[in-house]
Amino acid sequence: MKKGVLSSRRAAKRRVAVFLALALFLAAVSLAAPYLVPNDPYQTNSDRMNAPPDARCPFGTDHLGRCVFSRVLMGARTSIFSALALVAVSFAVGTLLGMLCGWYGGVLDELVMRLADILLAFPQMVLAIAVAGILGGSLFNAMLAMGITGWTLYARLARSAVLQLRQEPFVAAARLSGCRTGAILFRHLLPNILGPLVVNAVTQIGSMMIGIAGLSFLGIGVTPPAAEWGSMISEAQGGMQLAPWAVLAPGGAMVVTVMIFNELGDSVRDLLDVSGQ
Repeated sequence: MKKGVLSSRRAAKRRVAVFLALALFLAAVSLAAPYLVPNDPYQTNSDRMNAPPDARCPFGTDHLGRCVFSRVLMGARTSIFSALALVAVSFAVGTLLGMLCGWYGGVLDELVMRLADILLAFPQMVLAIAVAGILGGSLFNAMLAMGITGWTLYARLARSAVLQLRQEPFVAAARLSGCRTGAILFRHLLPNILGPLVVNAVTQIGSMMIGIAGLSFLGIGVTPPAAEWGSMISEAQGGMQLAPWAVLAPGGAMVVTVMIFNELGDSVRDLLDVSGQ
């Protein structure tokens, strides 16, 4: 039994290492995108509109003659880091609120949880479309629209975990030793509830990326000429028959990126499950 557990743990660690390396590679490429692009991603060229892939433009050009490969690289920065920033803020806000609700209870718990119930009563994308449509098209507004409900998952998880752990002997010992509430929450409770929260955060990166791209596709997120995968697909969909590469390139980049982050989240979850056996 022990040999089987050790073997499973090693396999889980290898999977985490592989997909973490791929995720870090994508992040590094997106950071270095301005130095890696072979052409100006915003320069139009009427002589090369809808040109097929060649050595100069590996993914061809779009309806304005812009290099699709260069725009995909530049769009990676917007698509990946907007999702990372959104998940990080949602993670921090939701975890803090959930821990406070689980620790203090009372009116704060009722208000926050009822607000979460109201937000969860609406499909996330429908609510995001409504909010982004009211605020107008921009990356910040798209992130705000997606983040309105993003924190609720972490708040619920953190609250339930704190409710389970607050009566444990190590919490009572921390109280008797004179630890303040903040120290108990962040030094003793947070490390014990962090695992499921991190797994959900990593898995949610792909969902947030698709959500922001979906808003951009509808014209209420990132607006042209800014390079972002959703807006690129929206711009190129009308010429799908003439230049399919202008749609397939950003769409393929999004699929691969979301798969890598989803697999990373699944790998981290498997590792925590095996380690907890």
